[in-house]
Amino acid sequence: MSNEKSVLSGTSSFFINVMGLVIVFLVLKELQNIFIPLLLAYFFFFVFSPLNNFLGKHKIPLSVSVLIDLLIIIFIFGGLSSVILDSFSNFTQQLPQYEVKLNNIVSSTSLSLGVKDPKFTSFQISKFASDLDIGILAGNLFSSTFSFLGTLVFVVFFFIFVVTGHQNFYKALQKRYIREQDKQNKLEKDNLLQKTFSEITGQVQQYVLTKFLTSLLSCITVGIILWIFRVDFLIVWATLAFLLNFIPVVGSIIAVILPSLMALVQFESVPYALLIALIIIILQNIIGNYVEPKILGNKLGLNPLVILLSLLLWGYIWGIVGVLLSIPLTAIIKIIISRSESPNLKLLNDLMSN
Repeated sequence: MSNEKSVLSGTSSFFINVMGLVIVFLVLKELQNIFIPLLLAYFFFFVFSPLNNFLGKHKIPLSVSVLIDLLIIIFIFGGLSSVILDSFSNFTQQLPQYEVKLNNIVSSTSLSLGVKDPKFTSFQISKFASDLDIGILAGNLFSSTFSFLGTLVFVVFFFIFVVTGHQNFYKALQKRYIREQDKQNKLEKDNLLQKTFSEITGQVQQYVLTKFLTSLLSCITVGIILWIFRVDFLIVWATLAFLLNFIPVVGSIIAVILPSLMALVQFESVPYALLIALIIIILQNIIGNYVEPKILGNKLGLNPLVILLSLLLWGYIWGIVGVLLSIPLTAIIKIIISRSESPNLKLLNDLMSN
């Protein structure tokens, strides 16, 4: 009888924990306008920690350090936005000639395949474009831009308070974690807490630095390839390759497709476009499978299946931001779980490990 009660108790506990996790994820999804800026601010805090610690050792006031951090953030986002907007502005000016080339490609391909449908043999992309509601597209673009700027403002706002208030947050957590009754184990628990925070900070910094370097390498290699093959708007595609490389798995695929489509429309040659795509794929694989692991090593220690599942889960909860942050978020959760003495959490940590 006692064994049955124990089994029922364990089963009930399991389902209660699952329901609790579901509720937490629903709250994170519903309140994403608050949690996303806060989380991004904390990631920026981890990234700028070495710089701020260096400035602090040289007696630079914290307010000056925060100002320097903000200037760097504004410079990076401002520079990227300026390059992308200028390039896309030039791209839109040349859209009519690309439209003609795309019409020719679809029509000639249809005829060569024996397709006799006039929709394809006399293909006109303008007919499809005319069916779109330009007002809705413009409205969506405006709302997306406004939402991005609003999020950026909140990130900056949260970042200021995170930098200035993180130490108080750590002390409060330390006071709650190390109780007065545990004075004999106080030093041991304090070291464990410090080690946990240090490991989280280190892994986030290592991941961001690695992705930045590999993304920069991907950007440069894609730019050089497109320059050799004389593909138009190489700055746009190279910049997108840099940004998309931060998205696990999917990003590198999109970074290959976009410039390949540009080459197809520009030169109206399928073999030429496929050659460019093949070279970019080979280089992306070298960077992703050899260069990145050499720099990052096995520090994250995440199971590939867990990486895929975390990509889908965080993408569902927070969209593109969730996809970008899925790996470091999962790595942080794994670090916290690994410190637990619970057998169930230890099992979960083993399942997540590579």
